[in-house]
Amino acid sequence: MATSTTQGAPDGSGVPAEIHRRRWAILVVLMFSVLVVVLDNSILNVAMKTIASPKPTGLGATQSQLEWAINSYTLVFAGLLFTAGILGDRIGRKKVLLGGMAVFGMGSVLAAFSGSPGELIGFRALMGLGAAFVMPATLAILVNVFEREEQAKAIGIWVAAVGLAIAIGPITGGLLLEHFWWGSVFFVNVPVVIVGLIAMVMLVPDSRDPAPGRVDPLGVLLSVVGLVLLVYGIIKGGQLADFTDAQVLASIGGGLAVLALFVLHEKRSDHPAIDVGYFRNPAFSAAIAAVALVFFALMGVTFFMVFYTQSVRGYSALQSGLLILPLAVAQLIFAPRARLVVERFGARAVCTCGMLLVAATMSGFLLLGVDTPIIVLEVLFFCQGAGMAHIMPPVTTAIMQALPRQKAGSGSALNNTFRQVGGALGVAVLGSVLSAAYRDGIRDTLAAVPGLPDSVRRSAGESVEATLGVAEKLGPKGQALVGPAQDAFVHAMHITALGSAGVAVLGALVVLAFLPGKGASGQAPDDGRPRSREEASAHR
Repeated sequence: MATSTTQGAPDGSGVPAEIHRRRWAILVVLMFSVLVVVLDNSILNVAMKTIASPKPTGLGATQSQLEWAINSYTLVFAGLLFTAGILGDRIGRKKVLLGGMAVFGMGSVLAAFSGSPGELIGFRALMGLGAAFVMPATLAILVNVFEREEQAKAIGIWVAAVGLAIAIGPITGGLLLEHFWWGSVFFVNVPVVIVGLIAMVMLVPDSRDPAPGRVDPLGVLLSVVGLVLLVYGIIKGGQLADFTDAQVLASIGGGLAVLALFVLHEKRSDHPAIDVGYFRNPAFSAAIAAVALVFFALMGVTFFMVFYTQSVRGYSALQSGLLILPLAVAQLIFAPRARLVVERFGARAVCTCGMLLVAATMSGFLLLGVDTPIIVLEVLFFCQGAGMAHIMPPVTTAIMQALPRQKAGSGSALNNTFRQVGGALGVAVLGSVLSAAYRDGIRDTLAAVPGLPDSVRRSAGESVEATLGVAEKLGPKGQALVGPAQDAFVHAMHITALGSAGVAVLGALVVLAFLPGKGASGQAPDDGRPRSREEASAHR
């Protein structure tokens, strides 16, 4: 960071006074950057049915094309997060953030005016490229703008912004689709990006690693190839609902093998892209694992909850989005204050209780049936948001403070990479569990329908949406399928919810065993200089 007087900042600060004074304004700008990137990924789910409609209403996209419109973004985003963090540490996080926002905005414009499903998939990948450079830069800048004493509070607010974006995405999408064409769910990003770019130029300072060392091109290449192969295999396994498929096993196995080579290369390199020795720090590794496990559980539940509220309960896309608001409200209330609870009870106790609360809410989904009062779902969402609000800020703070400031981009990238991989794995694995359980539950009912071709019977058993679609086409005699389809889905949802709860309990055990307790520290020194390998080993 550029040198300057630190008058007005805390004693011993490495933050210039003029930056310290405008730190909260900078945080607002960073929040909007995160909000637009996360919101866009959740907003697209609402537009799926419209995009599947024939032209001119939609693009006439098939189910597979719709899946890849989402997955192309995820694949590029997850594959390049780590590289983007390293690049930010090297050339400057502000430069990377500005470039990422510009690419994301350009991809949004192109996606909004796509003329075919193939174009939409390609432009969504371009948006993922931009987003990969935005997410790690925002958190890295935050850590370099706020003093260590205020980082937990700032990260809590940053986490709340992410939760808010996840919740308001479907609401925004529903409102836009009621008044505008399907491309508006992408075009809405443009004014936010323009305002964000102007604010970044004026307010956000640049920072980077003052001693980044030589470039590690082989390490960067291995990380990209390994992550892309791993995430592609996870996505493909979820699509096929079969993780034993040869293509899926080859992709996941290849990805893990390449990532293992990456770790070996980094351990032997005298100029590693990331010092893998940081994973020897129990607090750092436990926090990383907690991020992956909680998003595995969360994204799996979010996936089936959309079908429960719309296909089983009959709510519109906009109403379904509104039903998620308690989750966002809880995060907005509790996430910025989580640091106060951590100060009193310690990160280990707070995160363990948060994980157990998430597990309890997952188990609470067993209370939901076809006619359950919707207030039960609202209470569960609020409790789930409260649990998340006491997990994500402490573990994110633990990750970022376990590394020196100079490596903030790499730390942020690792945090986001494990979150993305955990979320993708949650959707794929728990989605497969949901699909398999639903097929078993509806098979006998479909077999009893007279005159139904085998091909239609197979496709109808793929999902509750497919069954209800066939029921609608069959007319009056198809109404006999509606009740059994809803019951079969609810049963499958209960099985999946128990799986999510089990993963959350596993996360609770990890943080209970390895996160530091009250008064303990797994933090890296923050003396404004890089550490040597000897210092790093001594610290660990």
